[in-house]
Amino acid sequence: MILYRCFAWNVRAGHTEADGPLWFARAYQGDGRHDNPDLFGCMYLADRAVSSVVEQLARFRGQRLSAPLLRRRGLPLALAQLELAESAELIDLDAPTVLRRERLRPSLVATRDRTITQPQARALHDRHAAAAGIRWWSTYEARWMNVTLFERAAPQLSVRDVQELTIDAAAVQEAAQLFALQVR
Repeated sequence: MILYRCFAWNVRAGHTEADGPLWFARAYQGDGRHDNPDLFGCMYLADRAVSSVVEQLARFRGQRLSAPLLRRRGLPLALAQLELAESAELIDLDAPTVLRRERLRPSLVATRDRTITQPQARALHDRHAAAAGIRWWSTYEARWMNVTLFERAAPQLSVRDVQELTIDAAAVQEAAQLFALQVR
């Protein structure tokens, strides 16, 4: 399965080193949808490039799209194309049978309230020891699927490609349109 990650990239870092494409940034986690850094690190990915870029640009709605918006912690944002082993198990929160089995409501899966989503992730991580992560829909476009991988999925991931993002990148342009970011 091909997944995309938009992240702050240190081009000199190895794939699994800090700021590399396969790095689980546990040290910076705590505020994210499924973050439980005391128990596991996680990585946020998407089934399409634009969805992962949208997550990074959402806070800039209505602003002018400029190069500084494509940097985090002094590093350029990059788009990684990663491959997750086909054998990897994902808990699919878009499947009604899974929601029923896990006693979850769609409105509580999609909420931005971290006091709800973080305990959900903790419980799913604990109940499904073999699961690589969670599959859920984007709150920006329900047809886009996001994946939160637990750190234990690291051996099932490989890098296909990494590209530094520019304003002219197709995924950046598409995300800019979604948020009405003024382009030049």
